[in-house]
Amino acid sequence: MGNIVKVALTLMMLTLLACAADDHNSVVITFKDGHQQSFPLSEVSRIQFKTPAKTTSVALPIPSGGSEGHFLGRWRCGDGQGNNFIITLNRDGHATKSIGSARGTWTVENGEAHVSWDDGWHDAIRKVGNSYQKVAYGPGKTFSDEPNNTADAKSLDPI
Repeated sequence: MGNIVKVALTLMMLTLLACAADDHNSVVITFKDGHQQSFPLSEVSRIQFKTPAKTTSVALPIPSGGSEGHFLGRWRCGDGQGNNFIITLNRDGHATKSIGSARGTWTVENGEAHVSWDDGWHDAIRKVGNSYQKVAYGPGKTFSDEPNNTADAKSLDPI
């Protein structure tokens, strides 16, 4: 029981540290031999603690002002054929959608959300002027190829 309390306190402390990170926006790990390694918080989505009994995982909150924050939540997107569907971008890097292959993962690259779906399709949500667009790429294409379709995207959970 004491180990569970220690793990829980450590997780809470790390979460608080992540929220209150200084200007460096990084987490520093100090190893038993004394050497340290720093990781930018923008590169860390989760910290896991493994013990013989179980693995405990905590997702780190996105620091305020992080570029990922304004993409979190639900987006109403066009499908390129006049219909709409919902893409949900979760804090843990997972994504879901209301049509087709419903599961995927997402990251922010070059100021836009890149979603990779389990069926091989890729969507980008990007700001164009004062609005957003969803740009879809078929299986085998990359985000730098010509898209299969482009449609409007609107956040349903504006910050």
